[in-house]
Amino acid sequence: MRILAAAAAVVAILIAASPASAEEPAWSHGLAMHGDLKYAAGFRHFDYVNPNAPKGGSIRLGAIGTFDSLNGFIVKGNPGAGVGFIYDSLMSGSADEPFTQYGQLAEAVRTPKDRSWVEFRLRAGARWHDGKPVTVADVIWSFETLVAKGSPFYRFYYGSVATVREVAERTVRFDFKPGENRELPLILGQLTVLPKHYWAGKDFSKTTLTPPLGSGPYRIAKVDAGRSIELERVPDYWGADLGVQRGQNNFQRVIFEYYRNATVVLEAFKAGRIDYRSENSSKAWATGYDTPAVTDGLIKLERIDHDRSSGMQGFAYNLRREMFQDAKVRQALAYAFDFEWSNKNLFYSQYARTRSYFDNSELAATGLPSKEELALLEPLRGKIPDAVFTQEYGPPKTDGSGKVRRNLRAASKLLRDAGWTIKNNQRVNEKTGKALEFEILLRSPLFERVVLPFAKNLEKLGVKARVRTVETAQYRRRMDKFDFDVIVDGYGQSLSPGNEQRSFWGSKSADLEGGRNRMGIKNAAIDSLIEKVIAAPDRKSLVTAVRALDRVLQWNFFVIPHFHAGYDRIAYWDMFGRPKVTPTQGNQFMAWWIDGAKAEALDSKRDRNKAKGAN
Repeated sequence: MRILAAAAAVVAILIAASPASAEEPAWSHGLAMHGDLKYAAGFRHFDYVNPNAPKGGSIRLGAIGTFDSLNGFIVKGNPGAGVGFIYDSLMSGSADEPFTQYGQLAEAVRTPKDRSWVEFRLRAGARWHDGKPVTVADVIWSFETLVAKGSPFYRFYYGSVATVREVAERTVRFDFKPGENRELPLILGQLTVLPKHYWAGKDFSKTTLTPPLGSGPYRIAKVDAGRSIELERVPDYWGADLGVQRGQNNFQRVIFEYYRNATVVLEAFKAGRIDYRSENSSKAWATGYDTPAVTDGLIKLERIDHDRSSGMQGFAYNLRREMFQDAKVRQALAYAFDFEWSNKNLFYSQYARTRSYFDNSELAATGLPSKEELALLEPLRGKIPDAVFTQEYGPPKTDGSGKVRRNLRAASKLLRDAGWTIKNNQRVNEKTGKALEFEILLRSPLFERVVLPFAKNLEKLGVKARVRTVETAQYRRRMDKFDFDVIVDGYGQSLSPGNEQRSFWGSKSADLEGGRNRMGIKNAAIDSLIEKVIAAPDRKSLVTAVRALDRVLQWNFFVIPHFHAGYDRIAYWDMFGRPKVTPTQGNQFMAWWIDGAKAEALDSKRDRNKAKGAN
């Protein structure tokens, strides 16, 4: 028996020492959706950071509304800003590749060619802020808890995972359900890992203002409920020297202060209570920074170009409302939005009109469908709009003069064809006699200047559009319950779309409270195209599938497209240093740092200005 045991031991050693079989995938430091990894194993840092950036200093950032929870993973409550900084994920994405991830909590990843499963091997040194190690049990608990108790988003994002299990002391494996889903290994790499031992005995589905335990570069130091959150950099952060982290998270303290609305935030910035601001209002950018601090060079204004997809922002219909279930009605109302006039008179000509759900990228559908796109679209003929095959989509245009009579005539014809006629100067349904009227729900008064001219043009069609602005908490509750007619909604898109498309427009997400399919789209043809996007085996196939999906979304008139800019607008007090390289996805503020000499000079200028004012 001893001889047999010894022989078995020798065989085991030889097997362990032998190279992996051809079927056994190799471990890697990173994983790309398509193509090769840009950064080699052992890379020191990303190209768009300064690895020698100094650490230290405090920054103050502005937030709008209020918050009542530090749990940002559930439907309930309004989560506080910056809470995500306290956590790590299995892998971390690079901002200069379409969709590539490199090991963070996981030191290595492996997946077979068909990507039917993925394994992550955790780093031995990864630990929570209380010093305890991050374990496979934490990964499994995080996944199962987010799916069971987290936002509905997680159920769709991870919906193709069949099982998760521990296969070695530091290795976790996810097996997938049948069907191609090449993005899923990278999606699992994005998994935020939570501490199982911390949440033991706590109800994860409830809001909390107790700072939770994390493993990330920051921890929550102070909380003033509804007013401010202060994060402090963890001095012995375990991952500080990782290639995905070096040169980032350079501020010692990050303080988020809450204000009632964007106008108040801007005034707080100019008063010096906020240090950095990403501006999303064209009016504010054009007129709101007329202040001596800008003239004197204390405040810097910059436009930083990027090449990321703009996604889609627009007036989004709630298709659960009977009046919006007719595509002709949806198409007709779009003629009342005069972008050209708005851009000239409201936006200071800063924007381009959005026409694609993937604008500002190669993913946007233009012209007529290619031969490859037709191969995906032809089987759906009769189930998708005929115009998909014969016309290039484009939103209605005007000459910018404000005279939209031609557009309104086109809209009126579409409404008549849909059974809506004019009676006593009001658009009514021929069969039911109901008036065509609805509410446009807003969460910021800043957008009223955009909506009110739109509503005035609708009134010329006999359509009554009421504009209502509510505070942030009420707005979120109404969104979660789909209690709205029309909203201004946005759908951010990456350069490598995939599983998130299910949550945006997939039929199964339409009735899930708190879900992202707020419009309530239920369309089998769209569902099938989403799966083509998810299953795309290479970049060329992905682009083809996304363009086909884009065309069908465009021609269903689910939204009235708004506008976008191909650059970031930023304003900051002159106290920062920043990397020389801007990656494809644009400005990366957490790679900035406080420049000691600039900060000292800024303080001196402020003191001199105060002295002058006192005199």
